[in-house]
Amino acid sequence: MKPNHALLALLAAGLYSLPPAALAQSAKDFETLRDELRALRDELNQLKARQAQPSAAPAPNERMDALELKQKDAVVLGDIPGSLRLPGSETSIRLYGQIEANLFKDFKTTAPGELFSNIMEQPLGGGSTGKTAYTAQTSRFGFETSTPTSAGSFNTKLEADFYASCGGTECNRNRLRLRHAYGEYAGWTIGQTWSTFIDLDTLPETVDFSGPPGAPGPRVGQLRYTYSRPGLPKFQFALEDPTNGAKLPNLVARVSKVFDWGSLSTSLLSHEQRVDGVSKRGLGLNLGAGFKVSPSTTLTAQYTRLDGDGDAAFLTGVNTPVLDGNRLRLDRAQGLMLGLGQSFGEKLRAHLALGMMRSSHKLGDAYVNAFGGKGNRQLYQWHAGMYYLPIKNVELGSELLGGRRRTFDGGKGDLLRLNLQARYMFN
Repeated sequence: MKPNHALLALLAAGLYSLPPAALAQSAKDFETLRDELRALRDELNQLKARQAQPSAAPAPNERMDALELKQKDAVVLGDIPGSLRLPGSETSIRLYGQIEANLFKDFKTTAPGELFSNIMEQPLGGGSTGKTAYTAQTSRFGFETSTPTSAGSFNTKLEADFYASCGGTECNRNRLRLRHAYGEYAGWTIGQTWSTFIDLDTLPETVDFSGPPGAPGPRVGQLRYTYSRPGLPKFQFALEDPTNGAKLPNLVARVSKVFDWGSLSTSLLSHEQRVDGVSKRGLGLNLGAGFKVSPSTTLTAQYTRLDGDGDAAFLTGVNTPVLDGNRLRLDRAQGLMLGLGQSFGEKLRAHLALGMMRSSHKLGDAYVNAFGGKGNRQLYQWHAGMYYLPIKNVELGSELLGGRRRTFDGGKGDLLRLNLQARYMFN
């Protein structure tokens, strides 16, 4: 219990003013009382001194320095959703990926050299029931970073999976494959990522990793510039690595706009095709549209027109260029892809997708004569599937897909497959 300062003062003053005779009967008693009075007075002075002394507190600058030191050693949320800021820096980093497993059962024949659908090489005629296969090779991992600068953020992305390309009928794709590796700054993109020719916003969802024919899908090295301002369309221009070893880069221009009801985009492509030292420039056009029918229903469509493609990268199923004497001939092909997505709440969603590719050539054309009757005249493929989310970050997918390949000489190859999938996504 703290002493009452006023009471101590009055007591000391009163005791000090009394005559000695009244305080004690002997000198010894008087000395004792005087010593006690001095002790009380000293205690009172000490209490007053402690009250008058200000509390020791660090200066504002010292407090800021201490807080900055603590912040440098702490891990805090970054600028990217789901990211952390690296201690001692302004860089935010997000790790992400998925562990994915697929089980296939073909009720028709199986295309060679591919685990997922490959309608452009679907075997012709009948045949025994195709194989059952299981793979986890499409599992992937990656990270992205963002660092603020005076001209906006500097962003990077690096992503890989284990589904590398290979040749032969029984190939092992289980090798690390680079998917994305690029940096973005002040509108510039340098590195490898999706081609600027693609409208990613209107690609339909499918359980099948390859998806239907009729739309472009390459990831290529590129130098891209993006001009984007609020309320205006987004303009993109790119020099891209040719996928068939041509000497000149692909030239791509794209304009897109997002609306409350959906999106629209248009892309133009100029690409060089080369066979045995003979080259020819081809053109490409891609139109994409998305429409929000309701908050839970979305329709998408893409149309592609392409003059040849050595690797069928910009239009799945298109025939390769052929050398007819000293003249290089290109396939004139068209592709169409439609998608319908439907959500049934947070745990269930379904999708329908249809893709088609059609060559403008016919049997008897100079191109077909040089190419051969086994070339693809028409391809189509449909997908019907759904995803169920039993717990957070876990998806279970099932899809039935089928299609048909028609060649210039009238041959047919049919596809019918069940694809079951389970994946865990982390970020």
